[in-house]
Amino acid sequence: MQKQGEQTVRYGGAQEAERPLGRSIKRGLLCTCPACGTGRLFRAFLKPVDTCAVCGEEIHHHRADDLPAYLVIVVVGHVLMTGYLLTDMTFRASPWVQLAIWVPLAILTALVTIQPIKGGVIGFQWSLKMHGFGGTDDEAVDPGRGGPIA
Repeated sequence: MQKQGEQTVRYGGAQEAERPLGRSIKRGLLCTCPACGTGRLFRAFLKPVDTCAVCGEEIHHHRADDLPAYLVIVVVGHVLMTGYLLTDMTFRASPWVQLAIWVPLAILTALVTIQPIKGGVIGFQWSLKMHGFGGTDDEAVDPGRGGPIA
């Protein structure tokens, strides 16, 4: 293989775009197309576009499923629990005051982080050519997956 700018040239003449993992995840975290980095990744809050308006990359076949929600729970849980414990050691407050502070903060933090994390998961899948991003159909590779229940 020889590299030419943003393209990777395979022996045999076919060209394929380079897909570095870190760059793809970063572009997803910025809510931009993992392929070009300029097109919008989402058309609504958590609804990705079917194809990138700039480069035409198909994004409709991603399978982010529940992973973004699990990652948000892990991130928000660790950050807010650390904040809660540090605050609790510094000054004593009633449980109602703690609830009034930490519950709205948890909801706000989860809402702010869910879209970038979902974009990062889509960028991760695009980079590793998972779930149709590599040009292969998952149904052809794994018959019966996603089909009707027998």
